[in-house]
Amino acid sequence: MTSIYENPLITRYASREMAELFSSDTKFRTWRQLWITLAEAQRELGLDISEEQIEEMKKFKDDINYDVAIKREKETRHDVMAHVYAFGVQCPKARPIIHLGATSAYVGDNTDIIVMAQALKLIRKKLINFMDKMAKFAMEYRHVPTLGFTHFQPAQLTTVGKRATLWLMDFLMDFEDLEYVLEHMMLRGVKGTTGTQASFLSLFDGDHERVKKLDQLVAQKLGFDKTFPVTGQTYSRKLDYRVLSVLCGIAQSAHKMTNDIRLLQHLKEVEEPFETTQIGSSAMAYKRNPMRSERVASLAKYVISSVMNPVITVSTQWFERTLDDSANRRISIPETFLAVDAILEICINIASGLVVYEKVIHQHVMNELPFMATENILMEAVKRGGDRQELHERIRVHSMEAAKQVKEEGKSNDLLMRIAKDDVFQLSLENINDLVDPRLYIGRGPEQVAEFINGHIQPIIEKNKEELGLEVDLKV
Repeated sequence: MTSIYENPLITRYASREMAELFSSDTKFRTWRQLWITLAEAQRELGLDISEEQIEEMKKFKDDINYDVAIKREKETRHDVMAHVYAFGVQCPKARPIIHLGATSAYVGDNTDIIVMAQALKLIRKKLINFMDKMAKFAMEYRHVPTLGFTHFQPAQLTTVGKRATLWLMDFLMDFEDLEYVLEHMMLRGVKGTTGTQASFLSLFDGDHERVKKLDQLVAQKLGFDKTFPVTGQTYSRKLDYRVLSVLCGIAQSAHKMTNDIRLLQHLKEVEEPFETTQIGSSAMAYKRNPMRSERVASLAKYVISSVMNPVITVSTQWFERTLDDSANRRISIPETFLAVDAILEICINIASGLVVYEKVIHQHVMNELPFMATENILMEAVKRGGDRQELHERIRVHSMEAAKQVKEEGKSNDLLMRIAKDDVFQLSLENINDLVDPRLYIGRGPEQVAEFINGHIQPIIEKNKEELGLEVDLKV
């Protein structure tokens, strides 16, 4: 326990690997890598930088003298220059060329992009693992009839597996958006103070081609195909909005799915995992609250609201740069990633252990199916010589009486028995029961599940088999 605030995204929810990505140590190590990469590219393009200077920098890349940097920042109130100074203390030979021609955004913005790209890849891995587990669930229960709901009122039947594909469809769209954003990620690159590359043009004696090559070379060395073609001092904050929009989409999908699971758990049809020692309520010992789904919904609300941060930031930037984005981005970007990381871990955990109570589902189906089956019963009675208009009126009367018994007297639905006893239908109870087999009312549900999983989800799973096998152990 500590006496100061701790971020619950770190202490309770997100994975260590995601938290490490957004750590100060990752940031400052990446800064040093960027300075080394810049010096290497400048040397290759003809600037007077020695291999000895670069090797000296590499030696101390991960051995950061934080005490020196912290002391210097208190004096200068400038984090980048404090770390340039600290790096120079360790690397006296390289000191003159560290950060040569660059502005703070060279390390700050490029690091943000590098970290966001790595974080998106981690999100991608967890999204694939979730989709794999939910696809297996959908296939396993694709034939199990269940009540469909519109307006949370009983509607035509669907199947347990078909409903799961509705959740998966949302996540598939998120995956496609994530792939697009990852594919189009580009570095800010080497652009100088206001984006004109003036300092680098001076360093290379007015050689435009070498300045352009420097921008490309740094990106390639850092694993990127391209850089922003134009920037101000910072890259367009539209990228932050694009990235957080993908995360927001995942949160929306997870919220919708877990809302459905919470409602299904109320109906006692589907239940999220519940450990033998888990406590549902401090007062009501019998309760089995859907705490995982509720946690997802809670975190999802936070993520959905967080997307407004880059929206406001993008729209209020001044000219080539303004610093009123800095504090906001230090909070909103990492925390949104941490929250979505937690959401996906919980979703993986839920999908790994969903419990389906088929007998309860069947009972609910049979409570409503008699009303839905009346058209088929009507058609069969007409085939046996009945008058459609008379039969329709008889069904209406019987339906009203059966509904009254269910709603006002709390009795079971006896519509089928009423019809069987009515001689005008010429149908025995056995005849009628044949017409109310739930499997007759699920349409192409099972086939749609197989077609969707095999045609859209499985190719992603097969292509990314090396990403599978992620097991999640929730912290709390």
